[in-house]
Amino acid sequence: MSSTAKTPSTASTWIGYVAMCVGMFMAILDIQVVASSLAVVQKALAIPADRISWIQTGYLMAEVIAIPLTGMLTRALSLRWLFVIAIAGFTLSSLGCAFSTSGDPLIAIRVVQGFFGGMLIPAVFTSVFTILPRKHEILATTMAGVFAMVAPTIGPYVGGWLTQHYSWHWIFLINIAPGILVALTVAIFIRTGKSDLSLLKKIDYGTVLLAAIFLGTLELLLKKAPEYHWTGNFVYALGAICAVTGTLTIYFCLTRPRPFVDLRRFRRGPFAVGCVLSFILGMGLYGSTYVGAVLLGPIRGHAPLEIGAIMMVAGIAQLIAAPLAALAESRVDGRAMVGLGYGLFAIGLFLNAGLATAGSTYVADYNAFFWPQILRGVAIMLCILPTTRLAMEGWKPEDAADASGLFNLMRNLGGAIGIAVIDTILQQRTPQIATSLANRLQHGDPLAAAIVGLPTEAFHGQNMGTVDAATRAAIEPMIRNAAAIQSFNEAWMVLGVLFVLALLAVPFIRAADVAPPKVI
Repeated sequence: MSSTAKTPSTASTWIGYVAMCVGMFMAILDIQVVASSLAVVQKALAIPADRISWIQTGYLMAEVIAIPLTGMLTRALSLRWLFVIAIAGFTLSSLGCAFSTSGDPLIAIRVVQGFFGGMLIPAVFTSVFTILPRKHEILATTMAGVFAMVAPTIGPYVGGWLTQHYSWHWIFLINIAPGILVALTVAIFIRTGKSDLSLLKKIDYGTVLLAAIFLGTLELLLKKAPEYHWTGNFVYALGAICAVTGTLTIYFCLTRPRPFVDLRRFRRGPFAVGCVLSFILGMGLYGSTYVGAVLLGPIRGHAPLEIGAIMMVAGIAQLIAAPLAALAESRVDGRAMVGLGYGLFAIGLFLNAGLATAGSTYVADYNAFFWPQILRGVAIMLCILPTTRLAMEGWKPEDAADASGLFNLMRNLGGAIGIAVIDTILQQRTPQIATSLANRLQHGDPLAAAIVGLPTEAFHGQNMGTVDAATRAAIEPMIRNAAAIQSFNEAWMVLGVLFVLALLAVPFIRAADVAPPKVI
């Protein structure tokens, strides 16, 4: 039996599958659990402000490297032992993170944690199409989708609660007990396939290294180049390394018989479209969670628990929508679900762009974020179910692991790039908007005064003359805050436009490509 051949559905198989979903949930949750406590971790470990973001990006980029390796490792180790090793590595590295005493070891261990965590996600979706009967695929996909989509939403609340009631160490220690339980459960109840360790020699380690350098320099370029206005020797050198390693990575992935990532799979139209949609969904999912948490935290001044409570609405909407979306998938044209899902997500993002200037109290922000999150929460399940089927349907069992890895890689890559793009918008546009607002105020613009929060009756469209030091000191923080909020508006808007562009993919989807299997 191959390592990916299907086995009859039994209670043991379902117990093992649920345990795998819990492991995947832990890996995804870990991204956002840490997000709400970054300020506390930074202060505790004296991490410089310009390096704190690597706690998150190091994890995400390591996941991107690990995900495409999962297919080969699944065949070499079997689905069972691949998952056990991955969850064990994730659990041990979580322990290492909790006991880190400075920033550099924490970032390094986070990379290791992300690498093992990245294997857990595609392994679950591979199991849907390899260890369960075809008639149960919709149920299994829905279960995995719920675990995968709820985790980023409740993460900030869980992280804030743990940090506030215990300490920041517990955002990592929370993984220990469930990690051990998941490892034991999967080892006992999942019996699919046999190991073939000789396949480890066939991994293209050189291309793996090139891909790691490419993705790392790409992320660094997106974060740092705007600070240098995309000019200077540092940016040029970074861009050259990124371009060379990226070109070589793509070339080897297209030409070698057993590539690190088999990009030739994109020749299959439905799979390519599904991956593009997954990339955009990742940008919206991780990007909206990130930009919302940053807006509600440093800008609005909410505590981590308040941020979590505000952002929990989307998670509740997902849970309610999940069974309805699963029911609709068997009765509604998948193309309509894709259009409705991405359309609703876009509307939710656009509504956030218009509400970012709402009041700064907890009640005002909760109300302002309520309906946009409802729309996005409902939309997520409408997006992920037909998109997963579009990408994964029709592959042979032995190819499902590689296809699943590439499909999930695109979502995580979208999330990493989305966060980098949002950071660029916030960092670059905020000072530009602040300068513009200051100039408009200097020239007596009442609209600019309203945006900043100054009395408009004092501005009459004429030069205001010299401003004394005390007035300047009082107004400048107001200008910076207003500029930051306007840049958040632009970040929401950019994400919304991307989801509108995703709708252009709908005409390229055939009804047969997203048709669910008939339940017999």
